[in-house]
Amino acid sequence: MICDRYDMLETSARLLRLLALLQARRDWNGRQLAYELGVTTRTIRKDVQRLRALGYPVNAAPGVAGGYQLGAGTALPPLLLDDEEAVAVAVGLRTAGASGGISGIEETSARALAKLEQVLPAHLHRRVTALHDSTTAIGPGGPPVDASVLTAISAAVRDRLRLRFSHGRDDRCTAEPHRLIHTRGHWYLVAWNIERDDWRTFRVDRMTLSSHTGPRFARRPDPDGNLVSYVERELGQAMWRHRARVKVFASAARVIGRVPPAVVVEAIDESSCYANVGSDSAHELALWLGLIDADFEAGDDRELAKELRGLAARYTRAAKSVQSFCR
Repeated sequence: MICDRYDMLETSARLLRLLALLQARRDWNGRQLAYELGVTTRTIRKDVQRLRALGYPVNAAPGVAGGYQLGAGTALPPLLLDDEEAVAVAVGLRTAGASGGISGIEETSARALAKLEQVLPAHLHRRVTALHDSTTAIGPGGPPVDASVLTAISAAVRDRLRLRFSHGRDDRCTAEPHRLIHTRGHWYLVAWNIERDDWRTFRVDRMTLSSHTGPRFARRPDPDGNLVSYVERELGQAMWRHRARVKVFASAARVIGRVPPAVVVEAIDESSCYANVGSDSAHELALWLGLIDADFEAGDDRELAKELRGLAARYTRAAKSVQSFCR
C-alpha cells in the first residue's frame, strides 16, 4: 500500500514536470522529454495519455520530424508559471484597467489576481506587494475603451478582415486594420482607409464598429517602413495648431537628430534643408526653433516672423543688462 502511494506521488510529480516542459517550449520529441525526466519513451507516451485525460490537449505527430505539442482545447486548463512569470502576471492584473485605458475588465482582473495571490509563495507575494506599494499608477487621461471593442479589432487584425465603423462625426468608414497602438493615454488603430486609398490613424474610443466584418485582405507593409515613426509623426502633427516650413542652414542629418519624429525634414544640399514644423502657437514655435541650434529662415510666415522679432528684442535687452552690470 505504501509503495502504491509512493508510485502515485512520483507519477503526479512527473506529470507536473512534463506539463511544465510542454508549456516552456512549443515542440518536443519523445526522446528529449524522456531524457529530461529520466524515464523511457514508453513512460512519456503513458504520461501524455494521463495529461489528456485531465483535459490538457497534447498533440502528437509520428515520424522523425514528429513530437509532442501542447495545443488549445475547449476549456482553459491550469497553467504552471515560474517565479518571474507569476510576478509579471500579478503586476499586470493589478494595473489592468488603470493605465491601459480598458473598461470592463476591472472586476475580472481582481478575481484573477485574488486566485493567483492565494497560491503565491511568501517570497513572491512580498515582491509583488513591494512593487505595488512603491509605485503610483496615473490614469490614462482619456476616455476608456471597452474591452470587447479591442477584442473585435484585434481579431480583425489577426484574421485580416476589413472593418466597417463610424469614427466621431465622420461618415462610415471601411478600412483594413493593420495594428493597435496604445500611446499618450489613448488606443489608436492604424489602418488602410479604403475610401481615401491611404493610411490613417483612428482613435478607438471614437469608433463604433459594425456588427459585420468585410472580406479578407492581404497584409500591407508597415506605413513608411516604420510603424512607430509613422504613428509618432501622425499624432504629433495632429496636435499642431500652427505649422510652418522653415529653411534651416544645417544638414538634414543634423536636424533630424535634434527634432522629434513628427517633424518632416527635406534635404536641400549638404548644408541646408527644409523642416516642416509645428506647435500650439507661433510663439511656442519660435521658442522651439531656437533649440535646433542653427540659423534658419521663417519663409513667408508673417506671424512666426513677428514672434521671432519679439524674442530677438527680448534676448537683446537681456544681453545689454548683463553688459551694463559688468561695467
